[in-house]
Amino acid sequence: MDDVNEGPTRAEEAVIAWRDADGAERRVRWRSENGAPPPRRVVVADDETRADDAYRLACEGTALLWRGDFQNARQLLSALARRIDRPPRRQRRKGAEPSQAQAFHLYRQARAQRARTLGMLLIPVDPGHVVPLRRAPDVVQACTEAYGPCDEPYVTSLRELLGLIGAHEWRRKGVPIPALDGDRIHPHYGVFSPVRGEYVDLVAQAPLPETTLAFDIGTGTGVLAAVLGRRGMRKVIATDQDPRALACAQENLDRLDVSDRVEVVQADLFPDARAGLIVCNPPWVPAKPTSPLEHAVYDPDSRMLRGFLRGLADHLEPGGEGWLILSDLAEHLGLRTRDELLGMIETSGLEVAGRLDAAPTHPRAADPDDPLHAARSAEVTSLWRLRGRA
Repeated sequence: MDDVNEGPTRAEEAVIAWRDADGAERRVRWRSENGAPPPRRVVVADDETRADDAYRLACEGTALLWRGDFQNARQLLSALARRIDRPPRRQRRKGAEPSQAQAFHLYRQARAQRARTLGMLLIPVDPGHVVPLRRAPDVVQACTEAYGPCDEPYVTSLRELLGLIGAHEWRRKGVPIPALDGDRIHPHYGVFSPVRGEYVDLVAQAPLPETTLAFDIGTGTGVLAAVLGRRGMRKVIATDQDPRALACAQENLDRLDVSDRVEVVQADLFPDARAGLIVCNPPWVPAKPTSPLEHAVYDPDSRMLRGFLRGLADHLEPGGEGWLILSDLAEHLGLRTRDELLGMIETSGLEVAGRLDAAPTHPRAADPDDPLHAARSAEVTSLWRLRGRA
């Protein structure tokens, strides 16, 4: 490892600085999709760097800019993860066990610290999204999909770069959707992938109140809009605020041959119209997201949920229904009660016309070693059929 260099000030937070082996100072653009600031302290590391030394530096907040073989950098990242994930020494328990809410917050803190530590292994990228390291993969397409074209060098974390590669593979291969007869949805980077099929199946099974017009609020990949189109809705308006989601939804709807029935619109929740069916699958957990993908799961103070419920009655046609698809995981974590949810529904001028439930099928629900196993194993995803009160 070579000499260290203090990083940029707050005014230069999009730039990362370090000294190369020859002592020359380098300053290039810093990229972080989750909004992490550039490390203030950077050392140059290579194939001779020991995992224990790298782990110590990363824990202290010093980033390692990799100059060696790319595959060795991947091995080092795995070694850092093993050190982070080692079970702590057993300590004598003092006091009561943490509540589910406390366990959730401790889990989130640990995950955030893990992400920060692993994010300290950095990779240089040349103009055109070319990684100038031995045995580096071709990441041009993956980086272009996430970042767009680039004619300047930059530095990003290896962890983020591997995430871009993984997202590109998800986008290329797609996710088979049983409710679409096995046809695939191709998620873009930063758009939540419909890997949890129970909420899609609920929309595929619930009885349609009418087939003239439906809204899909917060469409994401467009999967629910596609299901509604395949079920015979004559028109669906799919809304989202995120440009990535809008582009992703349009591409999927075109590929699935339902774009003649589904219109993709940029809007904050509702379009300026009324419909006989309005569907929304808001983030399920009232907590702060820490990355673009987490916006589909975490919603501070249930803002999207509250906004959907408050505006629903004013956008429903007489006799129409709003379908709220929501997991009760937040209830099992002690972050929101069922009474609070029912209170939101009532104060929004709505009543519950019915409910369909589905048990989770994801692997974590059956993993006793998961820190949140008690909550995950009891989780139920529900489709709430809501109507305006007469």
